[in-house]
Parts: sequence; structure tokens; C-alpha cells
Amino acid sequence: MTDYDLNGNGILDPEEREIMLEDRRRQMEDSDAKRDTQRKLVVATCAGMLLYPFVILVSSIMGHSGAAGLIADIAAVYVVAASGVVAAYFGFNAMESKK
Repeated sequence: MTDYDLNGNGILDPEEREIMLEDRRRQMEDSDAKRDTQRKLVVATCAGMLLYPFVILVSSIMGHSGAAGLIADIAAVYVVAASGVVAAYFGFNAMESKK
């Protein structure tokens, strides 16, 4: 409350209260946007992990065995990185919920 007491009189005037409410509203909107962005990132990462084998299969069926081999070679690195993103998301959400 004292952060919003701009004139230092110890009382939140109507203008100061309006500033406080606007600040809290913006913080909530930013927090919501952050959660939405994180959720979309994790969904995209999980979709990529699920579609990755199909990309290899389609490349192989289309006769691009060299491309399929190269994609398969980097699969281990991709899956580890994508799993790290998903694990971090769930880990930080668990830590945040305990606050």
C-alpha cells in the first residue's frame, strides 16, 4: 500500500487508489498472458515431439532416405531439448503453486 501513497500522507487518496487498482489489473493481465504463452509453447513442443517420428516416416516413404537419416540422427537431441522445455514448464508451475 505504501508504494502507492504518492504524497506520503499515509492514506490512499482516490487518485492513488485508482493507480493501485490499474497496476494490479495490469499485473494480472501480464500474468495471464505469460501463462498462456507458456502453455502454447509446451503444446507446440509436445506436438513436435509427437510428429517427429511421422516426419521421418514420410521422408522415408517419399524416397528421401538421406533426409530421413539426417532427421533421425538429430532426433535424440531434439527429444531431450523438447523434454527439457516440458519438464521446466511443469516444474516451475509446481513451484509457483506452492507460493
